[in-house]
Amino acid sequence: MRNGRRLAWTVVPLALVIAGATFMLLRPGDGREPRRVSLSAIAQGIRSGDVTEIRVGDDRGQATTRSGEQLSFFAGDASTLKVLTALGVSREELARVTYRVDEPPPAWLSLLLPLLLPLVFFGAVLIYAWRRLRAAGQTGNSVLSFGRSRARVVAPAGSGITFKDVAGVDEPRQELEEVVEFLKEPLKFAELGARIPRGVLLVGPPGTGKTLLARAVAGEANVQFFSISGSEFVEMFVGVGAGRVRDLFTEARKHAPCIVFVDEIDAVGRQRGAGLGNANDEREQTLNQILVEMDGFDDRAGVIVIAATNRPDILDPALLRPGRFDRIVVVPAPDLRGRKAILDVHARGKPLDTGVALDVLAGQTIGFSGADLANVLNEGAILAARRDKHSIGMLELEEAIDRVSAGPERTSHVISAREKKLTAYHESGHAVVARFLPHHDPVHKITIIPRGLRTGSTRFLPAEDRMYMTRSQFNDTVAETLAGHAAEAVVFGELSTSAGDDIARATTLVRRMVKEWGMSERLGPMTFGRKQQMIFLGRDIGEQRDYSQRTGDAIDDEIHRLLDEGYARAKTIVQEHRDLLDRLASELLGHESLDAQALERIFSAPNGEFAGIPSDTLHPVPTTGETGASAEGMH
Repeated sequence: MRNGRRLAWTVVPLALVIAGATFMLLRPGDGREPRRVSLSAIAQGIRSGDVTEIRVGDDRGQATTRSGEQLSFFAGDASTLKVLTALGVSREELARVTYRVDEPPPAWLSLLLPLLLPLVFFGAVLIYAWRRLRAAGQTGNSVLSFGRSRARVVAPAGSGITFKDVAGVDEPRQELEEVVEFLKEPLKFAELGARIPRGVLLVGPPGTGKTLLARAVAGEANVQFFSISGSEFVEMFVGVGAGRVRDLFTEARKHAPCIVFVDEIDAVGRQRGAGLGNANDEREQTLNQILVEMDGFDDRAGVIVIAATNRPDILDPALLRPGRFDRIVVVPAPDLRGRKAILDVHARGKPLDTGVALDVLAGQTIGFSGADLANVLNEGAILAARRDKHSIGMLELEEAIDRVSAGPERTSHVISAREKKLTAYHESGHAVVARFLPHHDPVHKITIIPRGLRTGSTRFLPAEDRMYMTRSQFNDTVAETLAGHAAEAVVFGELSTSAGDDIARATTLVRRMVKEWGMSERLGPMTFGRKQQMIFLGRDIGEQRDYSQRTGDAIDDEIHRLLDEGYARAKTIVQEHRDLLDRLASELLGHESLDAQALERIFSAPNGEFAGIPSDTLHPVPTTGETGASAEGMH
């Protein structure tokens, strides 16, 4: 609509100008061409009284007869009156005729008239093109706007998010509250000689709330807030990124005190000299300009830079030093208490059943980020709406956890009864072995409903969040991970591809125990191998071997020994409790999913006295048809 109005304001005046010029240059008469006659015929017409008016201009003349006919004649360079007198026209006859002499137009006008129409046309085209360029420049889509910053400006308190909407990150929140206090009461700190921080770098895994914290600062600080992504600085044209950095900080200084937030700063802040080749590319020029703007000769008091990244290891050291980023705030994945607080925040405004226990959900979601937890509640609301319920129940929320961690149920493929039985024994093996390992977490839920790439899963519920793991806990984890493989060997006498992911995870865990954590009695407390990184690519590309071939053979022997010991422990437990394994697999085939309460009844029932799990004691597991599975699943 706006572009159409702008086009109309340009085209309509252009059309009017062209029409007016055309009318002036090609002014129509009465539709009849003047008849050309000689000057002698004009003299005769005057004597006879037929000619009533004569108009003369330059060397051309025009006469009008009584009948209104127009006569054109050639007057020549001499005076027309003298010629008519010479042709015998008396003064009395000339007095009866209206005689007019038209003044000749200026010479410059004669030259300009043929050029008027082209000048008007091209002038209108230039005006239209200039307006289009200005409009494109204001929206950032023009060549003229390449060097301008594309930061989004949030008015004071315009984000709508405050620190009340942030949970589970108490320490980072406290650090940013101090920044807000610096902006609100600068004299309080200046009296003690304190200098306002120039920059705060938020570091943490994806989804932990780094951007949310920055938006909360915008809502609390009551100052202008400039937000931009690191990738928005760089273009294909050299020098554009540096120009945008200069423009951004110029605008920020005009609105000081203010906050500049750069999301994903690793897009332009990677270590210099780590690119492919030795050229000083556009990204490095942009980084150099950022370094100068944050701590150069130019005074930028009152402008605080907040940046976020999940790859601090690839950032340039000059960017991380004090004076540029004075504070590096780690935003970790939330702990148990933090997950409960995050669930409380995202549960606001959602109708929950009285039986919903958010603390239980927090215990089941170890390793989930804030974004994952928000997605869990959203998926639970979607499932409840799909089932025409008016509130969200525990069943929908637990199923939402499965959807977020493993994906939706797969119902498109039909699996055979043998494959379903193999999956049941595989998952039962994990549960039974974990039950009798002294340092392993208790089983919370087991299912053989395929989700994503998994044909089944066994979920454990740790009693607490752990900062450290001991060697005994790792050994039990290795045994439990290989338990499905052991159950298949004991029950079916052969192995399948379903344990492929289990074996890979167990091997990776044991290798780290030996090479990184010094948990091998034979090799002692030593680390082996150094990782090689390509900073420009942002990932590991290999390992530098800093040990001998003999030590490498010893490492392989230790890895084999720990894996064999874990598998032997799992196989022994499966053989000793074969009746419990059969009981659990049978119930799993009948119900497809078993919760912690049902599992406890199966595990605690004496041999020969177990009568099965009544269906009415289980949470119903909604399905939409035959369960599906692939040939190669994952636990």
